[in-house]
Amino acid sequence: MPLDPATVRRIAHLARMHIEDDDIPRLQTELNGILGWVEQLGAVNVEGVKPLTGAADMALRMRDDAVTDGDIAEKILANAPERAGDYFVVPKVVE
Repeated sequence: MPLDPATVRRIAHLARMHIEDDDIPRLQTELNGILGWVEQLGAVNVEGVKPLTGAADMALRMRDDAVTDGDIAEKILANAPERAGDYFVVPKVVE
């Protein structure tokens, strides 16, 4: 079902968009193209495909909660412009 200029104006109004009359033919073509793509989705065979409403039904993969790359404070602090022991020194931001 192709959109007419009145429907394009209504869509723009609902989207709270101001459009000029000169833009209506271009927007009408673009919206009709988008609706054509949506209609093409109806041709996809989804028989046997279980609907997915979100990722909540999926089980998360678990891993061991183990420290794997600790004890590298010297490597990390090697790039610090200024340090005090094992800490970065930063300018005071609260007076």
